[in-house]
Amino acid sequence: MSDPNAVKRPRVSAPLSGAPVFRRGGHWWLVTGAGSLLASDPVFTGELDRCAAARAAADREVACLRAEGDGAA
Repeated sequence: MSDPNAVKRPRVSAPLSGAPVFRRGGHWWLVTGAGSLLASDPVFTGELDRCAAARAAADREVACLRAEGDGAA
């Protein structure tokens, strides 16, 4: 039986690889030893958005290159 007073851990939807941040519910969160903190600075969160978009584009490109390599063999 679960404790009704226990706090449920929120589902992490999009961690940024290797960084102590993740995106959940449309917001960036900073991970600390004491817990998570909402990032609210628009300049900082804009940079996180750009970094995440660049990472996703790089991942897509790598997947395409691998698919091309598999087809050439």
